[in-house]
Amino acid sequence: MDDKDNLDILRLVFDALPSLLFVVDEDVRIQDYNAAASALLAADRPTVIKRRAGEVLHCMHSRDVPEGCGRAPYCINCVVRNSVKEAFQGHRVIRRRTRLELIRDGTLVEIYALITSSPFAYQGRSLALLVIEDISELAEIQRIIPVCSVCRKVRDDKESWMRVEAYFKDHWDVDFSHGLCPECYKAEMGKLDATDAKAKE
Repeated sequence: MDDKDNLDILRLVFDALPSLLFVVDEDVRIQDYNAAASALLAADRPTVIKRRAGEVLHCMHSRDVPEGCGRAPYCINCVVRNSVKEAFQGHRVIRRRTRLELIRDGTLVEIYALITSSPFAYQGRSLALLVIEDISELAEIQRIIPVCSVCRKVRDDKESWMRVEAYFKDHWDVDFSHGLCPECYKAEMGKLDATDAKAKE
């Protein structure tokens, strides 16, 4: 396999990944991106390349000041920008959670995302791989799960009630282990002691 074949395979892998992938410089200017990111950007390649991520993603704060993405007061706390900054300082940021506020067709859209950023060098240039995973559906479920205040069962979207464990197993393939917190342990031990005392009478 020659170098061209290797590059072709890497490009196919890059485009096959479902998360949004960007290769960025220190100012979060996009040098390359994958097919998943292309679908979100809805712009042609020449429009995207060399522009800052906040501008092409239509971050609402990229319009706060004329200088654009990374220059507004809000940008000081931007998880995307700070993750890339850490990558250029030699650190790897893994799945840091954030809320992105993007403008889509004139409407504010909130996307909950996990941000990963890793440094690498290519042809003598320092770059970072920026990964954005959309977890909006999970974040929405976490915010609006209806729970019975008596039995603690959860109502799903089909209007049926189920135990919390069953809900998370069905929706997210999450298993639970069970134990006792210190307060419940103390209360349960108190009940056992009372039962033992009664039995001895």
